[in-house]
Amino acid sequence: MASLAAHEPSLSPNSIPVLADALMPASIFAPDGGGCGDHDAGEECFEDGDLFNGEAGDLGIDFTNKLALVSPNGEQYDSLLRQLRERMDEGCGETIYVVGMGSDGGDYGLDEGDMEASVATVQSLCEQTESELILLRERIEAGGQVRDYLIRRRVGDQDFLEVRVAVVGNVDAGKSTLLGVLTHGELDNGRGFARQKLFRHKHEMESGRTSSVGNDILGFDQKGQVVNKPDSHGGSLDWTKICERSSKVITFIDLAGHEKYLKTTVFGMTGHLPDFCMLMVGSNAGIVGMTKEHLGLALALNVPVFVVVTKIDMCPANILAETLHLLQRLLKSPGCRKIPVLVQNKDDVIVTASNFSSERMCPIFQVSNVTGENMDLLKMFLNLLSSKTSYREDEPAEFQIDDTYSVPGVGTVVSGTTLRGLIRLNDTLLLGPDPLGSFLSIAVKSIHRKRMPVKEVRGGQTASFALKKIKRSSIRKGMVMISPRLTPQATWEFMAEILVLHHPTTISPRYQAMVHCGSIRQTATILTMNRDCLRTGDKASVHFRFIKTPEYLHTDQRLVFREGRTKAVGTITKLLQSVTKAQQAKMQSTKKGTTSANEEAGSAPRPDSPSAGQLPPKSGGGGRRRGGQRHRGKALNSTASPTSQHTPAAAGVGTTA
Repeated sequence: MASLAAHEPSLSPNSIPVLADALMPASIFAPDGGGCGDHDAGEECFEDGDLFNGEAGDLGIDFTNKLALVSPNGEQYDSLLRQLRERMDEGCGETIYVVGMGSDGGDYGLDEGDMEASVATVQSLCEQTESELILLRERIEAGGQVRDYLIRRRVGDQDFLEVRVAVVGNVDAGKSTLLGVLTHGELDNGRGFARQKLFRHKHEMESGRTSSVGNDILGFDQKGQVVNKPDSHGGSLDWTKICERSSKVITFIDLAGHEKYLKTTVFGMTGHLPDFCMLMVGSNAGIVGMTKEHLGLALALNVPVFVVVTKIDMCPANILAETLHLLQRLLKSPGCRKIPVLVQNKDDVIVTASNFSSERMCPIFQVSNVTGENMDLLKMFLNLLSSKTSYREDEPAEFQIDDTYSVPGVGTVVSGTTLRGLIRLNDTLLLGPDPLGSFLSIAVKSIHRKRMPVKEVRGGQTASFALKKIKRSSIRKGMVMISPRLTPQATWEFMAEILVLHHPTTISPRYQAMVHCGSIRQTATILTMNRDCLRTGDKASVHFRFIKTPEYLHTDQRLVFREGRTKAVGTITKLLQSVTKAQQAKMQSTKKGTTSANEEAGSAPRPDSPSAGQLPPKSGGGGRRRGGQRHRGKALNSTASPTSQHTPAAAGVGTTA
């Protein structure tokens, strides 16, 4: 059981009485006898989100006692060090460490002398792991003091920890406004002042609605303080300076809330690989529109979700209580099976951040972008968030492309996410697959992370690469850059286990829909399936085939299958048809043969196509160029006889004209 706050946090003075039945405070997960197993919502205990007293079970040594850190011998110290390194690797460079709390059932707390000795041991462990020790809170228990520390690995000048958070929710829930307040440190005026700094297009500024995938960053230094300092003149953020001063950077993926931009939102959730999802709910509007849709998408992709209820400054108390009650019912429903926890103070923040990796707890924040209420709690929670996905640098490198650019003076630039391995400057990777399914050897000319030049990127980090000797037109979203050690092959067909979330009628073979898988977004056809037809709620094993180009896929990849109001999710189970080198050579030769034949034919028309002289003149405006061609065609028709129009010479003249 996780070692968390042992006292029950008090409710804030302006809290609503109805919340006592609708939502639970984070203190029910504290180890004071009322935590996991003793509450109706705590059906299963959370995996430990923190490390208390260097808990270790190897070498036959018992470290569950709260005094284990007071005076460890050499063997015990090595075991503590090994455990701390493992936990920091799991947390991608950081973890929460609780001193004075054991798991042997004894009283919590240490006297002043034992606490100083334990902290000295932890400080020594941090020096060995090149980490910083940051005090989060100190409290008094029955046996004495208990302290919670954040241990965060030191990073170089050109490195930082990165956590990606996707921001979803219905239109007008306040997504862009909240990001503007968080990243620029300036409160909103209630009329959209904060969000204007984030919009990328003119129509977004005019309508106030996001239509594209936006990226914004929030930097924290080693002590957990926000380092974002907007320019005093233009109000813009210097990403390079933020990254240089930050030990941790939160990347917000601002997604569209309107239904007509669902395609863009799905691509942002699948292609940008968020670690967490922040679901925004307007307190006055409640759970409406695309809220359930976006929550279901996050659950289908196994992305942990936390909820932010906005606009509490303008919402009546009874409406806010009703919104929170509906939110609690939605999160506890059989489709979600989440445990909603209302965050009201810093103790709750530490409790929820420690246990958030269990993916069953769902913290709920209530904030105001105008008054700034509870904004400090949300920032503290973001500072404590850590990705639980571990990456190994010795794996072959793989990088998925989610956007392409053509930069004057630089050339072709691609951006995306490093899925695994390590990519260094001037490395040679394979780029593909192209429409023929082949991969091209390409060199990395320069690397940028958050607009800051770096020499290498690791798994889990987003980056941009400048590539040598390639045109932007030959690169598309969904392509990958991969290590030659993997000998990649493109795939036309694959098998997947899918679950139909919604479909108005039935799905049968030959049905076509858009498949989102990572940064891949392409229409696929259902060839066969192990059932006659599929309806809402059905599961099946389905055989897909891409209709345009082959793609590079993995087994066990998550996919989203959608078309109109039809939505399905699934997992790739088997890759069926890959493009071999012989097929690539055959397709290449066929393409070259077709091209040479067309060149030999010159300007002569194909037998099946009519000449320009045979085509009747089109009515209506066709522009200046087409107008000139049309008048020339009329002149030819007026001078040529009806019989001569069918001769090759006349046809040639008409074609040339």
